[in-house]
Amino acid sequence: MLQIAFSPVYRLRLPEGHRFPMLKYELIHEQLLYEGTCTEANFFGPEPVDDRWALGVHTAEYVQALKTCTVDPKMMRRIGFPLTPELIDREWIITQGTIECTQLAQRDGVAMNIAGGTHHAFPDRGEGFCMLNDVGIAANYLLEIGQAKKILVVDLDVHQGNGTAVMFQTESRVFTFSMHGADNYPLRKETSDLDIDLPTGTTDEVYLNTLYDTLPHLISQQQPDFLFYVSGVDILASDRLGKLSISREGCRQRDVFVFEQAIKNNLPIVVSMGGGYSPRLTDIVEAHCNTFRMAANLFF
Repeated sequence: MLQIAFSPVYRLRLPEGHRFPMLKYELIHEQLLYEGTCTEANFFGPEPVDDRWALGVHTAEYVQALKTCTVDPKMMRRIGFPLTPELIDREWIITQGTIECTQLAQRDGVAMNIAGGTHHAFPDRGEGFCMLNDVGIAANYLLEIGQAKKILVVDLDVHQGNGTAVMFQTESRVFTFSMHGADNYPLRKETSDLDIDLPTGTTDEVYLNTLYDTLPHLISQQQPDFLFYVSGVDILASDRLGKLSISREGCRQRDVFVFEQAIKNNLPIVVSMGGGYSPRLTDIVEAHCNTFRMAANLFF
């Protein structure tokens, strides 16, 4: 049975002007239940992550500043949210959700987090709606407890996974692959193990063929024993921040291909949602729900 991390704190209500990015988490949960893709048995509510695991990839100074809500105001502007104890609790819970997904994926083949994909969180700072790097923390967790020897991060959010790239630049056991828009945030890209910069206006055919040509080769070359997949839907043509021209069907085919590669190579895969900023919430929720639908169809 597909297991999905979701907690009521994912629905955190923020002040006016900050609510839109949060609404999708509640709506994805409700839509999956409404249509019958999931029942409540598919969802589990994580507890907060132990600081030990956050400190595996983040500096002690940064973690302490988050926990005490003393982050520098300039950094908070880069993060984009007003810092509150409730927001910090939410971040710790989401991160534990991704860690727990690593254990479930080894049992079931796949496990998913309705939130996460916070790939703009660096070891010593946050930005772009990201504070703790859930994939980075969970990848390091697997290495530390000896459950993985080589991890492949497949980041298909439209924005480069810059924080994750920096986090693992000197860690040969984690290979970071980011396929993203060339002309959007972050303006200054970091260096992943493999970066593919897509031009503005990239269409389904070019996008999918690039992925088809790249991912199987990477898996063959790197021989990972675990996959993390950041499945942002900000690649959609409708996305106000994305600058690519991918249809909802193209986004669905992307998810299918990633899952098929995991199944073909017998690789556990953990999925975090990443971004989505289309003006219509329906476009965001439907594209994200397709990721869950495809996982349920292909693995179970």
